[in-house]
Amino acid sequence: MRILVINPGSTSTKVAVYDNEKQLWSENVYHSVEELSRFSHVNDQHDFRKELIIKTLHAAGFSLQFDAVIGRGGLLKPTQGGVYLVNEKIKYDLLNSRMEHASNLGAIIADEIAKGCDCPAYIADPVVTDEMCDLARVTGMPEISRISIFHALNSRAVSRKYAASIGRKYDDLNLIVAHLGGGISIGAHSKGRVVDVNNALDGDGPFSPERSGSIPTRQLVDLCFSGKYSYDDIRKMINGHGGLYAHLGTTDARSIVAEIKSGNRHAYNVLHAMAYNIAKSIGSMHVALKQKTDAIIMTGGMANNDYVVKEILSWIEGLAPIVIVPGEDEMGALAMNALGALNGELELQEYNPK
Repeated sequence: MRILVINPGSTSTKVAVYDNEKQLWSENVYHSVEELSRFSHVNDQHDFRKELIIKTLHAAGFSLQFDAVIGRGGLLKPTQGGVYLVNEKIKYDLLNSRMEHASNLGAIIADEIAKGCDCPAYIADPVVTDEMCDLARVTGMPEISRISIFHALNSRAVSRKYAASIGRKYDDLNLIVAHLGGGISIGAHSKGRVVDVNNALDGDGPFSPERSGSIPTRQLVDLCFSGKYSYDDIRKMINGHGGLYAHLGTTDARSIVAEIKSGNRHAYNVLHAMAYNIAKSIGSMHVALKQKTDAIIMTGGMANNDYVVKEILSWIEGLAPIVIVPGEDEMGALAMNALGALNGELELQEYNPK
């Protein structure tokens, strides 16, 4: 099965071609600030990105002949995880999403290329995957419910790989998956469903390299009404300019570790506080699984940082077996989802949110 994978990001579009599990070719097509500044909205970049994908494929010697095209799932309405055949409802909700993001173009571009190939177009495990149990949604304010936005694609992919490596099925295991990236999501995977997870985008859970995480509520309200900051300022403090960046002016954990080793005590306190908060969140998910955790998986870019990983482990060793899967492979995860749908191993879901 030949599969085309499309993953639009804010400043680039990743493209890859797979034959079954084997990656034949990949390219990260970068878009300059000047190129993107021509477009008022992300949706307006649609034709520009699609034409670049086709041009790049032709330059690499690939004709538009595929068994499936799969795009990164965007900011749809909350839905359960799995593989989805792109339909008109998916495209409508992405084009009219309340949040602009390049990932919203993945399904739309995939569908248009797939029509030219006479093959199906898919998305899989979008970031809005929502399988939380009812108890996990309730807060102390009836007007506000907890919502699920997390690294669903990579979290589920590493879970399946781990299960296969021990001769088990993902649907039979209880796992905690901590995705450690620019944003951090920590989820409780119970028998194939993510029954609890922090909102890694909008201020929930541990703080991360660029996000504030959970903040004492009264103090945040006071800050909002202090007159010092606009609505947009506060949003940036929560997502983009929060976390390590707010304290230390960088999101690069490697450079922070270097500062620590040179004797910077403030850097030491901030980085160790982040690790402590990550560990506390992992512990809370152990409770969500009723202390029946088969394994804790740490993944994402920061899982490459031995210093950070070692500090987190110092707090959680003994809870459950710990597995480190550094980095992320969204392209491979998308390809495996498409292949599973094609060969019938993964059941196709229907996108029909409430």
